[in-house]
Amino acid sequence: IPKDADSSERVLMDMRWGLVPSWFKQDNPSKLQFNTSNCRSDTMLSKSSYKGALLKGKRCVVLADGFYEWQQQSGGKQPYFIYFPQTKEAMDKEMEGDEEWKGWRLLTMAGIFDCWEPPGGGETLYTYTIITVDASKDVSFIHHRQVRAGKGVAGMPAILDGDEAIRKWLDFAEVPTQEAVKLIQPTENIVFHPVSTFVNNIRNNTPECVAPIELGAKKEAKATPSNKVMLDWLKSSQDCSPQKKENDLPKWTSQFIHSPSPKKTSAHVLKQWLEKQGQPAAKKHKA
Repeated sequence: IPKDADSSERVLMDMRWGLVPSWFKQDNPSKLQFNTSNCRSDTMLSKSSYKGALLKGKRCVVLADGFYEWQQQSGGKQPYFIYFPQTKEAMDKEMEGDEEWKGWRLLTMAGIFDCWEPPGGGETLYTYTIITVDASKDVSFIHHRQVRAGKGVAGMPAILDGDEAIRKWLDFAEVPTQEAVKLIQPTENIVFHPVSTFVNNIRNNTPECVAPIELGAKKEAKATPSNKVMLDWLKSSQDCSPQKKENDLPKWTSQFIHSPSPKKTSAHVLKQWLEKQGQPAAKKHKA
């Protein structure tokens, strides 16, 4: 960032997820040998992939409807949708000519970006990483950072709650790095609810992915004001015409911290079938 740049100016732009350091010398950014989608807050000032960009003030805010986390259970993994608390005003439609968005309150996650230029010349590539922190107290039962075999498991994204936190994080000139990193900490101002395993398929991208479900008598989903707003919104959207539904429904695509299961090949399915055929028949029991 130029030293004489206006640090109060905000720029909204597309970037590729997965930071490519400016010092990367290969001709193809896809040849980067390590995953840089998420950056742990406790190592962001020590790892060369992020340290240089962070010290140069390359801080950004990543917007998302929310994100998913999976809780390990005996019967598999139960997904949860996590997002900012919503108000009734979130149901308001954006009026033509309005300068202020009054719809769904988006998560504002802290990130680091960098600019990579091909060694042989060409268009500059802007990429980013999302900073992660330990899970907050409210969602730690779903997933928390652990250490297994010396490797840390990513926690939840670092969420900047409110305009002041966003302003400080983005103002690279007035707020130095050591001061800005103090903003990176877990937030308790989030809500969540269980959702269908429908979201486990990365190809599914519809409102059904975020619709609240009940887990049963012992783990019944609580009717909080936020998920009631979502239920009302989903119900009202079903009353729209097909064309209106296609145009108006938000595109729920914030599925980070999720690695889809590897696709089963025909050979894998055949192997499972052959193994099943070789097993003794199950004993029949009287009702």
